[in-house]
Amino acid sequence: MLGTIINSVAIIIAGLLGNVTGKLFKREQQDALCKVCGVSTLFIAISGAMEGMLTIENNTIVGGRSMLVVISLAIGTMVGELVGIEAGFERFGEWLKEKSGNGKDTEFVNAFVTASLTVCIGAMAIVGAIQDGIGGDYSTLAVKAVLDFIVIAIMTASMGKGCAFSVIPVFILEGTVTLLAKLVSPIMTEAAVSYLSLIGSVLIFCVGINLVWGKKIRVANMLPALVVAVIAAYIR
Repeated sequence: MLGTIINSVAIIIAGLLGNVTGKLFKREQQDALCKVCGVSTLFIAISGAMEGMLTIENNTIVGGRSMLVVISLAIGTMVGELVGIEAGFERFGEWLKEKSGNGKDTEFVNAFVTASLTVCIGAMAIVGAIQDGIGGDYSTLAVKAVLDFIVIAIMTASMGKGCAFSVIPVFILEGTVTLLAKLVSPIMTEAAVSYLSLIGSVLIFCVGINLVWGKKIRVANMLPALVVAVIAAYIR
């Protein structure tokens, strides 16, 4: 679980750094920084989504997998809304806020949920954890740790210390997959990873929308779409 530990430590340090530097900014500067982070997230997500949807055939760019996106998001969101995943995240965030002594921080829960979704969604966490669990190769999670460090440092500076607590879901997700790597590995075929990456990019795009324009989309309720995408890889 060295990769999970490296990733978790990077998030903690980034949270501490962002909390210190964030105090140096005025409220409007923090808001501007948050929007910049959102715009960056949008473009990163667009890049990932286009990589999954566009191919080159006979020197022509051809689009595809549109139905995968529509079906995965529709079914996944319906399931998430019925289960109430977003509400569960928020309740856990409220519990963390009180237990960590941040009861007066009105942005804590939003910061925690937003940051958690940003660093947990995507194929790198799953693939990297499998590689670490099976062969002890933590290189993918080490690269993810660098990316997460930058993202969490900026988000904490702009949104508050709730972002640093995203280390909890990251540690649980990556740690669990690492321990169950031999069971998960056969499921994550090349097609499954590709589909997961595509839908993950779409969800990250939604996170970017919330960062730029305020909370418009309940992204946590869309998480089951990732499971639908993996299943779709077997019935295509």
